[in-house]
Amino acid sequence: MLQKYPSSLLENAVNEFARLPGVGRKSALRLALHVLRWTNGEVEAFADAITDMKGNVHYCRVCHNICDAEICNICEDKARDAATVCVVESIKDVMAIENTGQFHGLYHVLGGIISPMDGVGPADLQIDSLVQRAKSSPIKEIILALSTTMEGDTTNFYIFRKLAGIDVKISVIARGISVGDELEYTDEITLGRSILNRTEFNESFKYNS
Repeated sequence: MLQKYPSSLLENAVNEFARLPGVGRKSALRLALHVLRWTNGEVEAFADAITDMKGNVHYCRVCHNICDAEICNICEDKARDAATVCVVESIKDVMAIENTGQFHGLYHVLGGIISPMDGVGPADLQIDSLVQRAKSSPIKEIILALSTTMEGDTTNFYIFRKLAGIDVKISVIARGISVGDELEYTDEITLGRSILNRTEFNESFKYNS
């Protein structure tokens, strides 16, 4: 049944909230009504935060994490282990691994994984920049910390082949994470142990999930 709204302005707000991932029409209506109860100052602060984020957030020119400057705080941190780089699918994965407190190296955010079904190929990801980092930086180990799905394993194998001939150790997180799991939904203890107990990557890992 088509929802009827007492106000076209409310309906417009609901339509915009419903564009957010995981937000259905009922949730969008609750959010819109909640915002309607805010003071003008609270609404302006909310709108300003979204506008500032969209207009001023940068992507780190080294690792492609989000940041407020050209280079993120992690890449700038001299206390981090610059010889170890953890390759992840998304910014959410960086946050998940950081929350474990078990990894003290740097990151490289691919911006996705290879998925022909979704029209995502290697050229759509930050793989070439990873290869350039491996060639030009003092990196000794690259940890492939992608989701344990077929798409994740395909991406792992592609990166492994692209890095062939470069003097760098390539490892993969331990399979304490269930096959098919997305990294961002893994609990911190399991994720932390998977990082610490990583194993060297080789061609035998292809599609082993």
